[in-house]
Amino acid sequence: QYGGELLRLNDRHGRDFCFGPTHEEVIADLIRNELKSYKELPANFYQIQTKFRDERRPRFGVMRAREFLMKDAYSFHISRDSLDETYEVMHQTYCNIFDRLGLNYRPVQADSGAIGGSASHEFHVLASSGEDDIVFSTDSDYAANIEKAEAVAPAGDRPAPSQEMVEVHTPGQKTIAAVAEFLNLPAENSVKTLLVQGEPDEDGKSGLVALILRGDHNLNEIKAEKLDGIAEPLTMATDEEIEKAIGCKPGSIGPVNLPVPMIVDRSAAHLADFVCGANKDDYHLTGVNWERDVALGRVEDLRDVVEGDPSPDGKGTLEIRRGIEVGHIFKLGNKYSEAMNANVLDENGKAVTLEMGCYGIGVSRIVAAAIEQNHDDKGIIWPDAIAPFEVAIVTLNGHKSE
Repeated sequence: QYGGELLRLNDRHGRDFCFGPTHEEVIADLIRNELKSYKELPANFYQIQTKFRDERRPRFGVMRAREFLMKDAYSFHISRDSLDETYEVMHQTYCNIFDRLGLNYRPVQADSGAIGGSASHEFHVLASSGEDDIVFSTDSDYAANIEKAEAVAPAGDRPAPSQEMVEVHTPGQKTIAAVAEFLNLPAENSVKTLLVQGEPDEDGKSGLVALILRGDHNLNEIKAEKLDGIAEPLTMATDEEIEKAIGCKPGSIGPVNLPVPMIVDRSAAHLADFVCGANKDDYHLTGVNWERDVALGRVEDLRDVVEGDPSPDGKGTLEIRRGIEVGHIFKLGNKYSEAMNANVLDENGKAVTLEMGCYGIGVSRIVAAAIEQNHDDKGIIWPDAIAPFEVAIVTLNGHKSE
């Protein structure tokens, strides 16, 4: 489940081993033999240890390496309420740590990814060299990473149709940008249709599902693969599968008379008189309208937010900055404890599955992030909290006795 980043190896006898990228299973296995009663809870255990991950493209020194130093902690609880309380304490503790380090950072809502759980937050140090896009409101405390940020539906009603649907010959135009230029129309007046693998049925068979987005927007793969009916991980249809199902190449697909189920993004659902593929090679349709020319059907949030979108909390608009992730906390719930049979007895003597949280700080990454925010053309300006020394005594002239 962890994927390609799990660092695997074989010993001299050909036996399979792996390095733990994180240690939820190990700590759950350890604790199930140590904690017996609700009276011992909540409990929080931490370690500072070298971790290993098979990064596809290690880069930026200690920013993204296959070997790195990490502080991780794991908490255990008798109830979800207790987990929620500790989660908030750890959230504030992390803020205190990064404040003391003098870092300009943002805690943001995040997707739980392979580790899982019901909720998580990342802590990002703001830096133009950062690897992640983080999103925050201009007028509130709302903040999320790009994978998690909600793209709200456009305000108001969808405009009424004003054009007739017309089929147009578009020879050799395979992309949204090319079609928009060919027809002299803005890309935001078009839709693009992406075909992905659907969720397998009881017999293990799966068909294709169409995802419809506004032409100038990007698909958010994390959002898409969490939707009912979509295979996880998200898998794009091959050209051969598309031609077999639709009868045309990928650059000419559109929602009108499409023979597969559709999911339409909120922004695309608000369009009128739009351009789309005609499901026939080298042809597109103009003046297309929902409900008149094609049923709208299921509408979901499918896209990445963009700068200037309204904030999901209704306060201000969204800005996007680059960030370096230096911390991540999770509400794991009972995902690992249930699998590892980690139980304790409650006050009634009944066995209860433990609730878990986990909390990580990238110690090595903090060094890189601090340097990114604190340097000049002469070198590093360490924040006081992590400077190797506070005062340097320098001899100006070693040849003079005074």
